[in-house]
Amino acid sequence: MVLNQYSFQVGHKGDLPGAVDQDFETNEEFLKKAHHVLLEVEVMNGSLVCPETGRKFPVTDGIPNMLLNEDEV
Repeated sequence: MVLNQYSFQVGHKGDLPGAVDQDFETNEEFLKKAHHVLLEVEVMNGSLVCPETGRKFPVTDGIPNMLLNEDEV
């Protein structure tokens, strides 16, 4: 699960299960944890890595730069 990988990378290992249960829409504990990881965790400095291409996008002062270079268009 991509969301689980993200939570691990931003230092929230174990906050989310490896697989989503069938009742995820009504599972209050899961929904609270997912909300926290998605909306309350901020990456201030570092990089975001595309899982498909491996390309790194720098993050500076909480702002990701996802513009492609001319040779990547």
